[in-house]
Amino acid sequence: MNFIIYILTGALAGWLAGFFVSKNKGGFWWNLLWGIVGGFVGGWLLGALGLHWSTWLGSLVTALIGAIVVIAIVNLIKKK
Repeated sequence: MNFIIYILTGALAGWLAGFFVSKNKGGFWWNLLWGIVGGFVGGWLLGALGLHWSTWLGSLVTALIGAIVVIAIVNLIKKK
């Protein structure tokens, strides 16, 4: 059950990150996918910094940070 919550949190984070990063939206489904990937990236990045949040809101912020990083990198790759 926790895995489904992690996926949904990552998807929500990707949707929110699309508003912060993308000027031209990559599309709803792509943002959801990048949010899920971003959840893992954010967990790794913040874990490396020693930040661990145990609340749902903390997980959302972690996934949002990761999704912003992932979408920004994808946008940089698309520009080249």
